[in-house]
Amino acid sequence: VQLAESGGGLVQAGGSLRLACAVSGPYFRINTMDWYRQAPGKTREWIAAILDGGRENYASSVKDRFSISIDTAQSTGYLQMNSLAPEDTAVYSCKANILGLGYKKDDFWGQGTQVTVSV
Repeated sequence: VQLAESGGGLVQAGGSLRLACAVSGPYFRINTMDWYRQAPGKTREWIAAILDGGRENYASSVKDRFSISIDTAQSTGYLQMNSLAPEDTAVYSCKANILGLGYKKDDFWGQGTQVTVSV
């Protein structure tokens, strides 16, 4: 199983971006998906999760601005980011907990995508 993020880039403050996390490979089910970010010189920060059943959780730093979703038919998760600010500049990564063909749950990470917000 592999995860690949896309959709990062440079955006002006106040703008929006939508990140995608595509899951490929043989598996039975995506149980949960999380998004993290790591800004230069800072530790990795959890920012959003979508749980089994569709419940969403957000860090206070992004709540009401970011929205997480998942399209199981397309095996892709999304992070819609609105009202972006320079402090949102970071490498954004997704993590998925996946039920594999051996009925074992494992966490998989993508490689990350850079988001840069200019003033």
